[in-house]
Amino acid sequence: MVSKMVEEHILKSYQCDRYGFMRPISLMNELQGLAAKHADILGAGREACFAQGVAWVVTHMFIDIIDMPKAKEKLVYSTWPSVSGAVRSERDFEIRDEHGNLKIRVISQWVLLDLKTRRPARISDYFPEWTGLPERIWDRNFDKCTDFIPTKSHVMACRFDDIDVNQHINNAVYAVWATESVGFEYRNKHKLRGMDIYFEHEINPDTPTVRIEVAIEDNISRHKIMTDETEHAKVICHWQ
Repeated sequence: MVSKMVEEHILKSYQCDRYGFMRPISLMNELQGLAAKHADILGAGREACFAQGVAWVVTHMFIDIIDMPKAKEKLVYSTWPSVSGAVRSERDFEIRDEHGNLKIRVISQWVLLDLKTRRPARISDYFPEWTGLPERIWDRNFDKCTDFIPTKSHVMACRFDDIDVNQHINNAVYAVWATESVGFEYRNKHKLRGMDIYFEHEINPDTPTVRIEVAIEDNISRHKIMTDETEHAKVICHWQ
């Protein structure tokens, strides 16, 4: 029987921005770390996957920020697989303060990918015991992201430290590119309240730069992460 994984962390100052709030990259890294650790506990982690020629690939991540955590807060992180299908599994996260107040809720969708064919694999063929809990932190569907017309573009460098052990640009960096591409003035006057991330194609480690196409309307910014004509992800940021 699958169970939730729960951990407590103190938010460090180096994980926070100039105003003491949690950085988007810190949040994304925490979520990735929790998912990886829990998958290991459930017998479907990175090593177990690679031994069978498969890997978990995230396709969607929707983040709702009720109250962005601040430096030195004691935070309680929980995660669990919530819905499991033939080739897709959904994973929920919640972050609460030490008094039980909900700070952030996240839903995500993952596909088990055959590394040879680069096509989705049936989860039950590799992990027959894999299942989910009948509990959701957020009642929302993984809808398709509508297209938009960008009004500006922003070029970002792909750094050596952006490459992860899977030999591609880590997905957490996409959140940084999106939030940075709104510009300093806008970012300095707004607080991040959520992100809808639609992952499409990985970015190779030898890619020198990416182009972020941006459209901003009031408190919503939309972003396409591009290399040449390839779209790697769409990100919708919600601001206050």
